[in-house]
Amino acid sequence: MKRLAAIALVLVLAGCSSTGGLDDGTVDGANYNTDAFTTYAVDDRAAVDEWESVTDTGETVSSDDYAGKVVVLNFWYAACAPCRTEAPLLEKLSTSYADKDVQFIGVNVRDKAEFASTFTREFGVSYPTLLDSDTGNIQFAYASASPVTATPTTLVIDRSGRVAARILGELDGPSLLDTFISDTLAEAE
Repeated sequence: MKRLAAIALVLVLAGCSSTGGLDDGTVDGANYNTDAFTTYAVDDRAAVDEWESVTDTGETVSSDDYAGKVVVLNFWYAACAPCRTEAPLLEKLSTSYADKDVQFIGVNVRDKAEFASTFTREFGVSYPTLLDSDTGNIQFAYASASPVTATPTTLVIDRSGRVAARILGELDGPSLLDTFISDTLAEAE
């Protein structure tokens, strides 16, 4: 009985000492960091390595192909339930920014081309999907600036190729990502 009471007490105390959520963010200058997202002030953004990858359709692309654009990188894989849930939202945002200088890119971290292509067809994803499961080139390129530690993860890359914002986990609606994209797009080059 004492053991059961001790376990209950530990669970109650653990529930009271949550470290997650937006209320736990710390502000350091213009940077903001929570368990859910991180933003980086322009002067604090780290340079990232160049990368090269192959799309699910076999085309070779590199970070140079997107130089000067705001890029939204979404790291996903086909069996990831949150990735499946957020795919229509990302497609809708991609479409809304089609006439602006913004490029959405899916980065598949586990699947071969056939599974990635099936996913993009099933969810109507029109932006390119890069395959990163064999090489990890793209994940490695951003590891020192803003590591991809969960799937899905979405990075907003500024016109200079640096990480402006990172969202860990499933997008909880379009507003946060939309704000990060529009803010990054509005920055002076």
